[in-house]
Amino acid sequence: MKRIIVLSLFAAYILGACKKESSATPDPTPTPPVVSEADKVKDTALEIARDIYLWYDQIPSTFNPRTFADPDKVMQGIRPYSIETGFTKAVDRWSFGIKQAEWDNASSGISGDLGIGIFFLSANDLRVSYVEKESAAGLAGVQRSWRITKINGSTAINTSSSSIDFIVNAIYGGSQANITFQKPDGSSVDLALTPSTYNEQPLILDTVYTSGGKNVGYFILNSFLGDTTEIKNGFSNIFAKFAAKNVTDIIVDLRYNGGGYVLLQEELANYLAPNGENGKMMYSQSFNDKYSQYNRIENFVKKGSVNPAKIVFIISQNTASASEALVNIMTPHVEVKTVGPSASHGKPVGFFNIPVGDWYVFPVSLRIVNSLNEGNYFDGFTPDNQVMDGLDKPWGDVSEDCLASALKYLTTGSFKAETRDNIRTDLDMIRSYNTIRSNKYKFMVESRKNIPGLR
Repeated sequence: MKRIIVLSLFAAYILGACKKESSATPDPTPTPPVVSEADKVKDTALEIARDIYLWYDQIPSTFNPRTFADPDKVMQGIRPYSIETGFTKAVDRWSFGIKQAEWDNASSGISGDLGIGIFFLSANDLRVSYVEKESAAGLAGVQRSWRITKINGSTAINTSSSSIDFIVNAIYGGSQANITFQKPDGSSVDLALTPSTYNEQPLILDTVYTSGGKNVGYFILNSFLGDTTEIKNGFSNIFAKFAAKNVTDIIVDLRYNGGGYVLLQEELANYLAPNGENGKMMYSQSFNDKYSQYNRIENFVKKGSVNPAKIVFIISQNTASASEALVNIMTPHVEVKTVGPSASHGKPVGFFNIPVGDWYVFPVSLRIVNSLNEGNYFDGFTPDNQVMDGLDKPWGDVSEDCLASALKYLTTGSFKAETRDNIRTDLDMIRSYNTIRSNKYKFMVESRKNIPGLR
């Protein structure tokens, strides 16, 4: 089914962004106001928000975009006016602007950093949560679960505010970092890591476990961004393996997945759908009342032959946007449970990039609900079983807390009891790779590729 959103919706913005006309009678010797190019771009950013923003009618007439530094700040400035029924505070935490060149790199899965995520296992125990295999850290052999004991000569690594600032600046500040890692066997290695550009590989691991007479498929998906063809091929290969091994239940690890392309979320949902759900409603997408003609319903088009009876999603505060939508849209169609250290982020809305000068602006423009019309999860999904993120274990280790609990549920019907007394979602869960990235795209927002017709 073709779904084409007409580009002329934004033609007036793109073509006329720098033209302003006055209806007043000109003075015989007019002195036209001097409007900088930067202010023209900010003016146009607001015009777009007043048109397509989900809460456009709540932006006050007195809102002045020229008081903000740039289009990104304008988008942040409209967030307080996103009042949603049932919530006492504004719900929009995401509208933003970004330079086009920067976004084009981010949305294609190209990053330029050390390539590691970090979390605290406890107040004085900083661990590597995951590693991008093509990054500086990945090429140096760094692995999930390695402990960081020294950074740039300092061993003051803890959850104090000053230490956190130091750690974040050192790991993500864009400069070379000298890091001492302690491996699981107790040995240490000193590495000088320099930020580099690399392609993110969101499919980290897939495997099949046989337990309790069941074959359980497990895979880790860290993002819905990247090379869409490559990721689609990855889904195809994974589910072909699952089919060959007669997988009956599936664990999808989304604990670090900040979202991304809706088209990839749809692709995965079609593999996860039970056979009997083919042709049924997957979700509906709606805009504000000015653009209701572009509202649409997406139905399942079953892919592959895996027919799951149960799905467990591993989630955390980093699970956002398209990954949350996946959990929500599957819930009415198959038995779904969630496991993880904390509630998910809570982003049931989306947006796409609209060009303004050399910027893109992303005012929240659409919402997605499942086939039961459920989708107002601005507070996120609370896991059915709250367990620690097992940062002391490598990926795929069946004793890792989240995976162990998911496997136990699928094979026995009950979750793993959490025995630790230090489950934390604040200081100990220090800004991960997703949460400390630039606010501009830390939750891997929906780009133009999410909406067929906007290419």
